[in-house]
Amino acid sequence: MAESPQLWMRTETRPTERRAPLTPQDAEKLVRQGVRITVEESAHRVFPLTDYEEAGCRTAPAGAWAVSAPGSAFVLGLKELPPVPERLRHRHVYFGHAYKGQEDAPALLRRFAAGGGTLLDLEYLADAQGRRLAAFGYWAGYAGAALAVLHARGRLAAPLVPLPREELDARLRTSRTASSRAGELRALVIGGHGRSARGACDALTTAGIPVTRWDRSDTARLDRAALLGHDILVNAVLTTRPVPPFLTPADLDPDRERRLTVIADITCDTGSPLHLLPVYDRLTDWAVPVRRLRAGPRPLDVIAIDNLPSLVPAEAARSFSADLLPKLLALGTGTPDPDWLRCRAAFARALAGVSRSAGRRSRRTGTAMP
Repeated sequence: MAESPQLWMRTETRPTERRAPLTPQDAEKLVRQGVRITVEESAHRVFPLTDYEEAGCRTAPAGAWAVSAPGSAFVLGLKELPPVPERLRHRHVYFGHAYKGQEDAPALLRRFAAGGGTLLDLEYLADAQGRRLAAFGYWAGYAGAALAVLHARGRLAAPLVPLPREELDARLRTSRTASSRAGELRALVIGGHGRSARGACDALTTAGIPVTRWDRSDTARLDRAALLGHDILVNAVLTTRPVPPFLTPADLDPDRERRLTVIADITCDTGSPLHLLPVYDRLTDWAVPVRRLRAGPRPLDVIAIDNLPSLVPAEAARSFSADLLPKLLALGTGTPDPDWLRCRAAFARALAGVSRSAGRRSRRTGTAMP
């Protein structure tokens, strides 16, 4: 009989990251199945460490995975790894954001190559039809659209703080009567009926804003005048291949008619050839959630925060953990799981691409590969 997997849930390095990939309730279910789980201390995780202890998990100091986690352990997280150790020897399960040509991707992949580790990127944990099996998309869309509404109505305060959904919904409803523009705003959500688009539409409906939804057929015949004719644009499109962008700097020419004043980009693919809104090139964050792209009598602002679901951390974590639970259990069945195998294949392709690029550079410069 195959040995049950050992999971090591690391702390997140960002102070604003309050989610967890595994809730105490789901951790207890895994422990009952024989899974060994270690949970690191965290000063900002939404679930107390004591709840994990009561679920049967072991505990460890923050960052201990680098030196204390056995080589056989799966290190579970959500967002980016710290810069050390430089050589990554474990199997890491998290959102690596390293397979779409992102600027920092080669350096990260080289760390895995140097240490012999593996990145099982949760963005690529999908079934045979390409459907994501565990995702925060709904809550990303919901939070992004909510921020866009509050900003458009002059009700967004910074720095951002996490809220329960009930309180965020109450703020959206209150903003209807607190703004002189409440009755005139129109929103466009691009992404059809995907998770992120559904979340965005729910937030906009709660705020009382009419919503236009575009899917793939609408973007294939993109009407930029219609796009610019909305006040709020929420981009919730996940693409894995380069396609024509939805907006370019030329579309924001001062002489062009434009109603659009707020963009909420859920995908945040800056620095990648898959970036569908190349009118901006830097992410925003909790401290400064909004960046001005165009000034003047009709300003245009962008919200592009890459951990939006952490604004509603408990709800987002519970939903994600429930989706991920059966796949975590599948790690230790002894039978190769086709969904995890696809994750491994995506990592192998990305690693091979970095090696080829390094080889081309070394041949051009006459230097040896590291």
